[in-house]
Amino acid sequence: MRPAAERFDRLDALRGAAVVWMVAFHFVFDLNHFGFVREDFYTDPFWTVQRTCIVSVFLFCAGLGQAVAVEQGQRWPRFWRRWAQVAGCALLVTAGSWFIFPRSFISFGVLHGIAVMLVVVRLTAPAGRWLWALGAVAVALPWVVQHPWFDTRATNWIGLVTRKPVTEDYVPVLPWLGVMWWGMAAGRFAMARRRAWLAGGVPAPMRGLAAAGRWSLTVYMVHQPLFFALLAASVAARRALL
Repeated sequence: MRPAAERFDRLDALRGAAVVWMVAFHFVFDLNHFGFVREDFYTDPFWTVQRTCIVSVFLFCAGLGQAVAVEQGQRWPRFWRRWAQVAGCALLVTAGSWFIFPRSFISFGVLHGIAVMLVVVRLTAPAGRWLWALGAVAVALPWVVQHPWFDTRATNWIGLVTRKPVTEDYVPVLPWLGVMWWGMAAGRFAMARRRAWLAGGVPAPMRGLAAAGRWSLTVYMVHQPLFFALLAASVAARRALL
């Protein structure tokens, strides 16, 4: 018999917590879009800081996940199969956002960023402890190096922009690659010295979070179309009753 696969429910639960937070954030965003509430998601720190935290947890978990994959000897063919899923979903996000927000569609959002950064992080995994320093450089670089050449839609994915582009989601390689590098560095440390931080089961109340974390890409792709459909139907029904 094959040995049972090692469980990483604790890592999945952390990712799942980010999923729940993201879903709640997007639900309020959609309520705002349809006029049920009035919030400023673009300049109000209450919302902008939350977005930064959600993206940070997702990318850190992606780095942790790559550390687990490397430690378990995941081969490149399996990596590329998962990568293709992420990249394909990124293209669907671009197409869907162009239909709903033609003037601010998503050309390089979180899934686009993850697709690029996963390759970089996997190739640089042998750097070991140097990943901490590389991450610090990546996070700091956009604060000290900016140029108008990076402001176009064809180049702003790098991140060294002088102004934030008009788009519904923007997760450029810099500085966010640094967060994923830190996740990889922390994951390699944990797998070598504190495996219990990531491996093993979780208490019953957290099993739902672990399940959400394992299906994070599916939840990401499904929840917004579902919310939009339900809220659009609610708006149509309300207008019909007036």
